Amino acid sequence: MEKMRFDLFSKEMANHFAEMTNGGTEPLYQVNLDKEELYQVYLDAFPLEENQIFRVRRAMDCSCCKHFVRNIGAVVAIRDNKMVSIWDFESADERWTQVNKKMSEFVKKHKISEAFFSPEKRVGIAYTMDSKELINPIKWDHLVLELPRNYVLKGKDISSIIADYRDRVQVFKRALEEFSQDSIMTAVELINQGSLYRGDEYKTLITEFLVLKKNYDKIETAEEKELFAWNKGRKISPSIAKVRNSAIGTLLININEGMDLEEAVTKYEVITAPTNYKRSKPIFTQRMLEDAQKTITELGYLDSLERRYANADDISVNNILFSNKDTAKRIQGSAAEGLFAELQKETKTLPKKFDRVEEISIEKFISDVLPGTSEVEAYVENKHAANFMSLIAPVNKDSKTMFKWNNNFSWAYAGNVTDSIVKQNVKNAGGKVDGVLRFSIQWNDGDEWDWNDLDAHCIEPDGNQIYFRNCRKPGYSSMLGQLDIDIVHPTRGIPAVENITWPELSRMEDGVYKFFVHCYSGRGGRSGFRAEIEFNGQIYSFNYTKPLLTEEIVQVAEVTLKNGIFSIKELLPSNVSSKEIWGIKTNDFAPVSVICYSPNYWDEQNGIGNKHYFFMLKDCVNPELPNAWYNEFLNAELYPNHRKVMEALGSKAHVLETNDQLSGLGFSSTLRNELVVKVKGATERVLKIKF
Repeated sequence: MEKMRFDLFSKEMANHFAEMTNGGTEPLYQVNLDKEELYQVYLDAFPLEENQIFRVRRAMDCSCCKHFVRNIGAVVAIRDNKMVSIWDFESADERWTQVNKKMSEFVKKHKISEAFFSPEKRVGIAYTMDSKELINPIKWDHLVLELPRNYVLKGKDISSIIADYRDRVQVFKRALEEFSQDSIMTAVELINQGSLYRGDEYKTLITEFLVLKKNYDKIETAEEKELFAWNKGRKISPSIAKVRNSAIGTLLININEGMDLEEAVTKYEVITAPTNYKRSKPIFTQRMLEDAQKTITELGYLDSLERRYANADDISVNNILFSNKDTAKRIQGSAAEGLFAELQKETKTLPKKFDRVEEISIEKFISDVLPGTSEVEAYVENKHAANFMSLIAPVNKDSKTMFKWNNNFSWAYAGNVTDSIVKQNVKNAGGKVDGVLRFSIQWNDGDEWDWNDLDAHCIEPDGNQIYFRNCRKPGYSSMLGQLDIDIVHPTRGIPAVENITWPELSRMEDGVYKFFVHCYSGRGGRSGFRAEIEFNGQIYSFNYTKPLLTEEIVQVAEVTLKNGIFSIKELLPSNVSSKEIWGIKTNDFAPVSVICYSPNYWDEQNGIGNKHYFFMLKDCVNPELPNAWYNEFLNAELYPNHRKVMEALGSKAHVLETNDQLSGLGFSSTLRNELVVKVKGATERVLKIKF
């Protein structure tokens, strides 16, 4: 019978290895076993006739194959919550198949203990020559396997990387075991209703963890649950895997242990919120809502609770400062048609173009410009994200007004707006994006897995360099620049990000801030990177598409701070990122349909509270779930006597959709702001309105 061929078997194993790892993209693990015992199982698995004593030991007992079996024989992958070993394949030689069977059975009797990485690309050696036979040296074939680069960490501290993955999986498994689905869903509900400080930053994290928890609970056996935890714990982002160690994890622990909901949220706020924080929305339960219904019914406000977005049909001409010709026909009041017919006559004059921007106060704009204006367009900028608002009307027009003023209209400003893709991924990873200056990078966001280790760097005016080895902590420096995310091993399918922010302008030093990207370890990634620099509400986006090599540095930009003003020198081509907010493109002019005061200044009222100036934009649609009202709007009959009930009800009540809703930009008379507008009448002018 022909001798067992090691060279053919090694090729079969290589083919199986490629299949079990999906072309080298699936994580690998090692099971916890005695490697000497594993090698003994290997030797005993051969047929006796193939493993006779040769010279002083058995024929299959060689140091080369022993090295191979000890180093990779206990390696497994996880497919469909099942363990797959490197021995799980049938050979063309039935004798090798028997060896595989015994090795696989032994390996899979043990539990996974750690992730697998190798310092060398090749495990084993193909052959050696036996020089003891001087005339006819014997060629001995051995087991050998070439590893894809994803499993090779040359020059790295493999033990610390393996330990990091082990800790991550252990924390992830503990969270899956401890947290009930009910407790997680309660946290999601609190986030959705706005009852958690910075809750939106955890929304994606906690929602994804809930999906994992549901899948975990469907698994029946403890062995498969263990494999699920290892497989998912390696693939998901560290922030999800270590959710138990986060602030939201503390909340989940307390909810899961039965702590009173109000107390649990308060403990969460101690960790996340500043000392002067006041919760914007109350913690409410179904019973509180039932009590609210009883109270409101007794006071005669039940018909007033149903709210919807207002449209042009709702407003009297007396409360309109400006309306374009399309909206004019819908304004309540007989004077509207004549007023806008007169304005239309003025637009027959060919408009003149103005090159310069004139500054004007809002009061002068209303008194001197609007009376002769037929069209207004507002230049919407990224910095106006927080100015987006909607006018809200009662569904029942004849319902009793709940507010301090003499009509039943209210308004709501935006709670949150859609960020840039990079910015949102930084938030999801736990980074801070609300500073006065931000530098973020992102890679591994294409179809191919980019396992490069990229680092965000900044050299500050004093020469200090912020990067992963020099993360400034609050209180360490007067400038407070800090790297708060450092991704070393990107996870397949999850964009990798790093982020540096400065939270306070007053504590930053004047001078040049130099931003660049350093490739700490090039592992064959071909996607390059994206970068963002944000200040003054503007996002400068950079896209570097060339592959980076180890130690390569790419300069991105230099930002200069002088006398509180930022300016930028772009070292890579960039664009000021335009985004869409409520259907309106930023960094562009949008038609204004209606300009009016806030309802607390309608009908020639002296005004109750702050005056707001509303610029309603054509086709602006609020995608959020705004409060139906706010407690500070309510009259004395409802507030403060029923403060908590009304606050809970206001945050729970839905605002119904309407056609042509009146949404746009709002500006408070008490806050400094500005808006560039293009107005047309007898001439065309570009004005910067000062609020």
